[in-house]
Amino acid sequence: MSARSARARALLVVGLGVGLLVLSVAALLPPATSTPATVAGGSTSTLDRRISAAQARLARQEQDPRTWAELGAAYVEKARITANPAYYPKAEGALRKSLAQQPDGNGPALTGMGALANARHDFAAARSFGEQAREVLPDTAEVYGVLTDAYTQLGDTEAATAALQRMLELKPGVSSFTRAAYEFELHGNVDDARHALDRALADAIDPADIAFCRYRLGELAFDNGDIDAAGRHYEAGLLVVPEDPPLLQGRAKVAAARGHTEEALAGYRDLVSRLPNTQYPQEYALLLTFAGEPENAERQYALIEQQEQLQAASGATDDLAASLVAADRGDAGQALERAQAEWSRRQPVFVADALAWALHLSGRDVEALTYADHAAGTGWRNATFFYHRGMILAGLGRDAEAVTALTEALRINPHFSPVEARTARATLANLRGAG
Repeated sequence: MSARSARARALLVVGLGVGLLVLSVAALLPPATSTPATVAGGSTSTLDRRISAAQARLARQEQDPRTWAELGAAYVEKARITANPAYYPKAEGALRKSLAQQPDGNGPALTGMGALANARHDFAAARSFGEQAREVLPDTAEVYGVLTDAYTQLGDTEAATAALQRMLELKPGVSSFTRAAYEFELHGNVDDARHALDRALADAIDPADIAFCRYRLGELAFDNGDIDAAGRHYEAGLLVVPEDPPLLQGRAKVAAARGHTEEALAGYRDLVSRLPNTQYPQEYALLLTFAGEPENAERQYALIEQQEQLQAASGATDDLAASLVAADRGDAGQALERAQAEWSRRQPVFVADALAWALHLSGRDVEALTYADHAAGTGWRNATFFYHRGMILAGLGRDAEAVTALTEALRINPHFSPVEARTARATLANLRGAG
């Protein structure tokens, strides 16, 4: 993933008796005192300027652990924005240089190592680095950002909420508000998530921050079935950063949802040619499958395999993504193996859903339902989760419950997947006809 002018204390209330999050958006977000920021031009982002300034300082004075830490953290952020894992080794080199020069009490480097571990999907290591950094920097918001992300991805929702609360208390702004939005969404509070993202956008000054907020607002709208609002947010973001890959992906996704398949295919084709990370070829492959081009889809899956090798070479592991890709390709055995590997390391709801789906594809619906129940634990209104649950229930012969789950999936977002939404409709028709 600037600070607000009004720094009122933000609160998250946890209902400990039932173990569920109870969030009050009025308490979470301080009153607005500014309007959404605009950018007057300039092609060099704040992040690029930070990197250049750090490199210049280190060229003059190599013994500077704080600047090495700042450079490493900037490389981690650059990798996130560009989706380029080549920045991970650069980040690690800079951060380890900082730790070598200052082994004790080096909170900034520990924080950077935590952010890097999160980016590489080594969330247990991220938690460890974040907790070490907290001992040194107990009042630094960025430390709690690392911990919020790590705890969330590990499935420790109570610890994630506590870390997010502390981050909001220390520094309400783009980073904390966007994390709060995800927390709201994860617990089924869509309106509050939208409000939090609106507040993040109001704080955003740097073009990259504005683009990120617009993308998250677009994703929230799209995931809840409002493709017109999603399209408006994606296009507004592209006015600020015209070549932003996530926003271009959003534009292509909206085109597909509107039935403009050729336009969507062209958008994905251009995007993948410039940024062949796993997510974009996977979505492109699904759209190609939907459009009746299986051979072209297989070419995208081959590209994904190449990207997985590059990720592994950079120190990143993502068995969750690999499981989802294998499931899309119809390789149930590989989907299950990779989902089980991810589950052995962490147990958040999205890994539970992937494991449930892999078990269903392997014909093990009784086991699958247990994990689908776990996936429903936070109350996330996720269309894909409801679709997977509905298909599992159908496999168990629990037709009435399957109809309810599949209907809910399509109500939440009738465009959640070009292939699976079509399957959901066909399955519903069959179940209703049989009834």
